Amino acid sequence: MITQTRPAVPGWTVTQDGGPGPLMRQCLEAAIAAPSIFNSQPWRFRVGAAGVDVLVDRARAVKIIDEYGRERLISVGAAVFNLRVAMLSLGRTPVLRPLPDGPPAVRVAHVTPGRPVPVSDTAAALARAIPRRHSNRRPFAEVPVEPWVLDEVVEAARAEGAELTICDAVTREDVLDVVRFAEQRWRGDPRYLAELAWWTRWEYGRADGVPPEAHGPYAQAEGMPVRDFGLATPGRRRAVEPFERASSIAVLTTDADDPAAWLRAGQALQRVLLTATVRGLATTPFTQPLEIPALRRFVCGPGDPRFPQAIVRLGYGPPCAPSPRRPLHEVLVR
Repeated sequence: MITQTRPAVPGWTVTQDGGPGPLMRQCLEAAIAAPSIFNSQPWRFRVGAAGVDVLVDRARAVKIIDEYGRERLISVGAAVFNLRVAMLSLGRTPVLRPLPDGPPAVRVAHVTPGRPVPVSDTAAALARAIPRRHSNRRPFAEVPVEPWVLDEVVEAARAEGAELTICDAVTREDVLDVVRFAEQRWRGDPRYLAELAWWTRWEYGRADGVPPEAHGPYAQAEGMPVRDFGLATPGRRRAVEPFERASSIAVLTTDADDPAAWLRAGQALQRVLLTATVRGLATTPFTQPLEIPALRRFVCGPGDPRFPQAIVRLGYGPPCAPSPRRPLHEVLVR
């Protein structure tokens, strides 16, 4: 059987030395700026004549809180979305083939730079937001988010096949109570503390994990249940600060709960985070109860058929420190 190979696209696919072309390199740099659980960066990329394979790096598993790899695939999905946006911002239509090998595949997506297309204002704005988006664990201003901005982030999730629900005042406190309970439960698990210590251990030049400057202050008792990344390093002094009550809490859901849905949820989540960044919002993921099956079902309420994939805090926050990223050559598969 004769197979036809798509010709290389100058600037996009492999060069003579086997590396990505300059335009594809820009897209891959954008992809590795995606958020990931514990900043574990569980992705790799293989560039060929027809595009780029997105791979799961199973060696970078966060095993205690992500036993089934759900948050790992959400993280990889966020990188896929950045890759797509970067292609669009450079004038190419990204052609996405998700899960080409079927679950539980190592290769989870293939993205091809398709036909030329005019760069839209939305694509340009989202691309510019990629390097500015950081998880912000600091207190936010006591300023409610405008309804029209919340409408935009809801539509951002819907455009990627997910649903984002902005909690009302009552539901907000219910969800935060579940997050608080989960945070306390994790604090009592020695396996979690050991895993947290690994991903927050400071080393000069380390290119993954959550560095001390990104931990944020301690929240006052019964305040905002931001994950305490300083829990494993109690000797390091941090300020205790009051957190706001005006921020919005949103829950991202899908209608299925399998690897394909997780990959889709990651793309939807990243579109939400970038849209929020474009509108000047700070964001914080609250994943603690989603990592405990017995608590996860309480996030959406009884009888709700949807599956919660992410909880996001949205508000107006101060600048925060970025977390490091591995260099591109470390995540490329030749």
